[in-house]
Amino acid sequence: MTEDVGLSVTEDVGRPEEPEARGLRVNARVLIPARELVVRATRGGGPGGQHVNTSSTRVELTWNLRLSLALESADRARLTEVLATRLDRGGWIRVVASDTRSQRQNRALAVERLGALLRKALVVRRPRKRTKPHRGAVEARLSEKKEHSERKRERRAPTDD
Repeated sequence: MTEDVGLSVTEDVGRPEEPEARGLRVNARVLIPARELVVRATRGGGPGGQHVNTSSTRVELTWNLRLSLALESADRARLTEVLATRLDRGGWIRVVASDTRSQRQNRALAVERLGALLRKALVVRRPRKRTKPHRGAVEARLSEKKEHSERKRERRAPTDD
């Protein structure tokens, strides 16, 4: 049995609405609106004893990467490439949290995990600059090889020719 649960990144406790309450802030450029995140609570295992048999504390957070309006085409292409193994056929990415007995805490964990996953995937690593050893290093390595082979050759038993 599952039930849909509304998403609130910042709980409403009478505070003025913070910018992050409108969605999931991934980085300075990307803010995923809360309406694009689908949160579903289900009964899950884990800590809680008999409590877990009666309450829906496991949280599944899904987000459609392909249909999202929060991404520019370059970011969408990068995320599609980097997260290809995490996407289903429809372009949905799913994050699950069932670490605690509280649905609210599991929801916050799932949102944070999705944010961390997307942040990490959006980082573009600098290409490695290929280097080659300098002439002195090459000569030192070759002379060391010659000394080593000479040492081993001297240890061999003499052959009668």
